[in-house]
Amino acid sequence: MKVFVTGATGFVGGALVRQLQQEGHSGRMLVRKGPLDQARERTGAEIHVGDVLDAGSLRGALKGIDAVIHLVGIISEVGQNTFENVHVRGTRNVVAAAKEQGIKRFVHMSALGTRPNAVSRYHKSKWEAEETVRGSGLEYTIFRPSLIFGPRDMFVNLFAKIIRRSPIVPILGRRDAKFQPVAIETVADAFVKSLAEVRAVGHTFDLGGPEVFTLSEIIDEILAVMGRKRLKVHIPATMTWIQAGFLEFFFAKILRKAPPLNRDQLIMLQEDNGGNAQPANELFGLRPIPFRDGIARYLGNQ
Repeated sequence: MKVFVTGATGFVGGALVRQLQQEGHSGRMLVRKGPLDQARERTGAEIHVGDVLDAGSLRGALKGIDAVIHLVGIISEVGQNTFENVHVRGTRNVVAAAKEQGIKRFVHMSALGTRPNAVSRYHKSKWEAEETVRGSGLEYTIFRPSLIFGPRDMFVNLFAKIIRRSPIVPILGRRDAKFQPVAIETVADAFVKSLAEVRAVGHTFDLGGPEVFTLSEIIDEILAVMGRKRLKVHIPATMTWIQAGFLEFFFAKILRKAPPLNRDQLIMLQEDNGGNAQPANELFGLRPIPFRDGIARYLGNQ
């Protein structure tokens, strides 16, 4: 099967393209202008230069394609890369391009917490994107992963960096909020196996690991793997809200870069981020990796 992948150079995309190739599929990656040779070298996949926000750049991108895996997403906004643009308008553009080429199979990346009455703009835009896919007439499957961990993740590695540099680790969000971190290998496996699974068509699946943690417990797991001891300090909500607002202004408006923390993320840290992973595990034969075992592969005794 020849598969068109958006977001293929990202954290999830890189692992997914490798999994596609291991399963005997071929891939065509949508890549924005940039280090194209590096992208080819890293994945060995065919490349189409374009942008989900530019419908014109998608013309011809899906010719000869059998299925689409749409991964593009952001967690921080900068410039025209807003949640509404990337998640909603970008999804509409990719869906339209797929329909124009007569492609039927469409696998979509969403996120746990996505729902019609969501509080965060991130989850609201993800819901609108899901509705676009559901109403497209395509043979769709939607996945909603919890926090994804792996060698290039921006969650575990962020806390590992803090642990290396500071004697104090800040705890943000609600103290008892629950998370169900899932390994990148599990996510990639689910997406690839769903392509040829007719029972997955028309369904939305949660993806999560075998354990549920609070943020404090996640940091304990990271500390244990790294063989370190640090003081954990819960930061008051008012202080983190002010800090996030400043970072949004400084990074997005002055540096023109995505901020490392934003107010929408703080909203999401107040909510539980778990789901029912059993249907996906059973249908696709997934074997979720325990969190400590997974992060030990790339953190070790650092």
